[in-house]
Amino acid sequence: MTRWDASDIPDQTGRTFIVTGANSGLGAVAVRALAKAGAQVVLACRNTEKGERVAAEIGAAARVARLDLADLASVREFAAGVDKADVLINNAGIMAVPLGRTADGFESQVGTNHLGHFALTGLLLDRISDRIVTVSSGAHASGRIDLDDLNWERRPYKRWGAYGQAKLANLLFTYELQRKLTAAGSSKLSVAAHPGYAATELQSHTESFFDQLMAVGNRVLAQSAEMGALPELYAATASVEPGAYYGPTSLGGMRGYPGLADSNKASKDEQVAAGLWELSERLTGVVYNLPPM
Repeated sequence: MTRWDASDIPDQTGRTFIVTGANSGLGAVAVRALAKAGAQVVLACRNTEKGERVAAEIGAAARVARLDLADLASVREFAAGVDKADVLINNAGIMAVPLGRTADGFESQVGTNHLGHFALTGLLLDRISDRIVTVSSGAHASGRIDLDDLNWERRPYKRWGAYGQAKLANLLFTYELQRKLTAAGSSKLSVAAHPGYAATELQSHTESFFDQLMAVGNRVLAQSAEMGALPELYAATASVEPGAYYGPTSLGGMRGYPGLADSNKASKDEQVAAGLWELSERLTGVVYNLPPM
């Protein structure tokens, strides 16, 4: 795995990948790399105009479909248009934005980053043949799942706390999905990845002084989006461990080539994971077609 990069992606001819948020940043890098390796790619994004520009660079191997993860009606519409795919990469996300609500009333960060992807994965699971990759973040370590107030309706809103909760939810979901797939006797994989500190547009939408602070960090500390996308590309195409987590292997996980990463104790709490799963099904109305554990 040492110094694994996009040139090491195995031949993906005949395989189809759905990548959420593929109109920019890590997602755009990922679809370009996958298409170069022979894959067909579906750019699932809210901003289809930007998506079309990325798809035009790729050519006939790319297709754009509208997906707004902050609107469950859009998630259902997108899913209804999918016949089959080999891999779903839950890449899209928002970070540390002011308090907002999705079309369904969810706090925008947990609604977009977790609940939207939870619903999408559940709706597509029977049509995904190989694996589901969900992109988390080192920020999961600062998160806490509040099952009694997941959507910040009673507690004072904290943008970074909400981001940490959403990224922790991504990992709890990944691990719980793998447990359920294994219990059901399925060969499908659920794995997670994180980009470390990568320079993308994600850091420019907090609508706070953090935009300027992180712009400096992007120039001084961050690695490129091309490097940041490697862990999710590895998780999506290499021979991986079921339920594993991949990320950069240098500078405390902030930079470098991909390898196995570790996540905190809270991400491995099976009781919280089960509670979050049950709550997510209730909130989204998407019940997974898997035998009970």
